[in-house]
Amino acid sequence: MAGGALQIAGLLVGGIGMIGTFAVTGMPQWRVSAFIENNIIVFETIWEGLWMHCIRQANIRMQCKVYDSVLALSPDLQASRGLMCAVSVLSFLAFVVAIIGMKCTRCAQSSWQAKGYIILTAGVLFILSGAVELIPVCWVANTIISDFYNPAVNVAQKRELGEALYLGWVAAFCLIAAGAIFCCFCCCCEKTRSYGYSAPTHYSTGSQLLHMKAESSYSKSQYV
Repeated sequence: MAGGALQIAGLLVGGIGMIGTFAVTGMPQWRVSAFIENNIIVFETIWEGLWMHCIRQANIRMQCKVYDSVLALSPDLQASRGLMCAVSVLSFLAFVVAIIGMKCTRCAQSSWQAKGYIILTAGVLFILSGAVELIPVCWVANTIISDFYNPAVNVAQKRELGEALYLGWVAAFCLIAAGAIFCCFCCCCEKTRSYGYSAPTHYSTGSQLLHMKAESSYSKSQYV
């Protein structure tokens, strides 16, 4: 029962991380215009994402345009686009593998070892996808902060951290947490299985001793 609840919890957390990763990949709010010093045009907000940039005016009208070329992006956004696509594939693959591993719960007893390997693979994939997702999110955040405090950068070109970065950190944490849950489940199953194998050995040894004592007493009585 506890193992099943642990699997369900890991699958739910991993699913949240996977959906969050898909949302972060498509959201345009990676970089948001900063209103500092002489830049007081507060009715216009500029968003820059991996696939498009948008201009929102007075919370009423918003226009978005897809980038004409990958070369139009900055180097950090170019790398982030490829890494986030890889993370999306990895997280989806981990989610599918986790579902396959959970379906093996009602299989025969001989498939417990295969189930452990499948769940462990899902856990490793979740952890790997979460770790890879941290790379583009932290890279873009570091670039934004460096440019914000760089006096050589024009005020109109300075940006702030967008909602997509915060959501990316949460999604990465969920993926890593899901992977840790599945790995802990595999460790618990391994300990339980090893204990189950060792317990009959002690029982059989005790029964053999009792059987030998019974035979010796029977032989003595027969001798008398």
